[in-house]
Amino acid sequence: MARDFAIVLNNGGVNSAVTTALAAQKHRPVMMYVENQQTASSRQRAAFDQQVTFFKPYREQTITLPTIAAPNPGLAANADPRAVAPMAPKLVALMPLIAMAAQYAAQLQAAAIYVGMRVGPDGDDLAQVTEFFQIWMELFQLPCRLAELELTTPLLELEPWQVVDLGYQANVPFERTWSCEHEGADPCWSCRGCRARDAAFVQAAKADPLKGTKR
Repeated sequence: MARDFAIVLNNGGVNSAVTTALAAQKHRPVMMYVENQQTASSRQRAAFDQQVTFFKPYREQTITLPTIAAPNPGLAANADPRAVAPMAPKLVALMPLIAMAAQYAAQLQAAAIYVGMRVGPDGDDLAQVTEFFQIWMELFQLPCRLAELELTTPLLELEPWQVVDLGYQANVPFERTWSCEHEGADPCWSCRGCRARDAAFVQAAKADPLKGTKR
């Protein structure tokens, strides 16, 4: 029975909801929400809680990371900032999340860890991120002795509109997701997160339930 479990990193966003839905098709999800004391968002947390109500996971976990002030990741004192791969800061931030997910996976003898990271189908970013996850898999296999644990990234090579399309196929509750960078009662539809979300739904030719009849 334990092998049915999957740890799913979920921050209340669109990618997280689609990833959780995909995980739930094969496993009993354990939804893990990770927040930073400095960047905690009540709206993202509310979206996570709404998704918990919808997906009814076996368990939910909330992890609070400490606030750490640090220079740009990967930069030596005399390094050229242009030489740092653009994905490096995101991957550095992802490391403690995967480590904590692996710890819970070991305790539950879970079959998989699901991460909703999306890069797209082309470019150096995809190669860099793919190598990053492959290294984690090698850590699971050998020194951590978690040979049967899979690290699954089902959205990694998709475009944003493809994520939306896949979500509609999986009956994802998009009305329970949050993409806005602000804390208002409703999305602002002008910030970077809202604009990216709107573009994805438009390109997928799907109605965004958060916009209601305004589309």
